[in-house]
Amino acid sequence: MADALAQFLARAEALLARVEAILPPPAPQPEWERGFAFRWRKRANAASYLQAVAHVSNIALDDLQHIGPQKEQIEQNTRQFVAGKPANNVLLTGARGTGKSSLIKACLNQFAKDGLRLIEVDKADLAELPDIVDLVAGRPERFILFCDDLSFEEGESGYKALKVALDGSISAQSDNVLIYATSNRRHLLPERMSDNMSYKHDEHGDLHPGETVEEKISLSERFGLWLTFYPFKQDDYLTIVAHWLASLGCSAAQIEAARADALRWALQRGSRSGRVAWQFAKDYAGKLA
Repeated sequence: MADALAQFLARAEALLARVEAILPPPAPQPEWERGFAFRWRKRANAASYLQAVAHVSNIALDDLQHIGPQKEQIEQNTRQFVAGKPANNVLLTGARGTGKSSLIKACLNQFAKDGLRLIEVDKADLAELPDIVDLVAGRPERFILFCDDLSFEEGESGYKALKVALDGSISAQSDNVLIYATSNRRHLLPERMSDNMSYKHDEHGDLHPGETVEEKISLSERFGLWLTFYPFKQDDYLTIVAHWLASLGCSAAQIEAARADALRWALQRGSRSGRVAWQFAKDYAGKLA
């Protein structure tokens, strides 16, 4: 009897070992002490986890030119948040390359010393937002969940998940978490001419959107603060170029001599954005060096 029991236990242990070998490994614990910026990583056949970012962009608020009103509003909102006061989720929309993502990174650098942390979440992983919120809910830090270049096509699961995370769950949003998102689309979904067919007029002539339009604007409306960015004028673009050239060590004479080249660079790319100005500055200063 004892021998049979021993054989049974041995076979059971061998079976458990085989099962454990095919099970996904547990998610590693976040290394909070390694930095103030993290990415949510999803592994095939394994639990998702937070990965500390080794090298964080060092851009500062003073580096961002000609977006003064937007900078003032998001800085104030973030200051309220890190102080434990009421603050809003933020949606930054508008022209490409005008500093939407850079503004969020600059806010992180500004307030990291006050306990602000940032978690970058890809659009494909938005369905896991509840898991991320639960993971950080008991932490003393203040967390911004950062969704960059956000847009959706019809029927994507991340769209519904983000709506619920913003203002649609039976549980209240954790008071140490905000969502900051950037997008080139104001309403985050493609808008078609056929959508206008669903508008209706009442007997007083008032215009009312139909269900299709209501659905498309319902997500962006859940962000409490909207910041819109516009293309830069030529003089604004040249000022930004001068700022970056100076930061890269160019003299006043070299900056003045670069104006014509900077305009040709922008013309070739069809844009006078801050991103284009930074790319030109690196190219021009690098050649001088």
